[in-house]
Amino acid sequence: MRNPLGRLFRKPAPAPRWVDVAGLRRLMAGEAAPLIVDVRGVDEFDGTLGHIEGARNIPLPELAAHAAEIAGAGQPVVCVCLTDKRSGAAAVQLAAAGIADVAVLRGGMTAWRDAG
Repeated sequence: MRNPLGRLFRKPAPAPRWVDVAGLRRLMAGEAAPLIVDVRGVDEFDGTLGHIEGARNIPLPELAAHAAEIAGAGQPVVCVCLTDKRSGAAAVQLAAAGIADVAVLRGGMTAWRDAG
């Protein structure tokens, strides 16, 4: 029989952290460069705003199917979208799947492009 109180006492997944554009650029230049997961749709990823070089495009609806693969990469993860709404949801989802080092690019691709 399942413990009905188990849900109440389960340890919550760690909250994802936030990183700004300058912080992401520093991470990308470091030895332990993050895996950048862009959760926008393919049309946005390849669209006029473009994407961060080296980013992996995994649209948010497909993210759960790739969680084990992302965890297996053994890298810190930074989630990106247009602003930071979908990427925030993606980071929470990945953290709940057991990926401990997950961040969200604050302002998303809009901030990335505005920063030049």
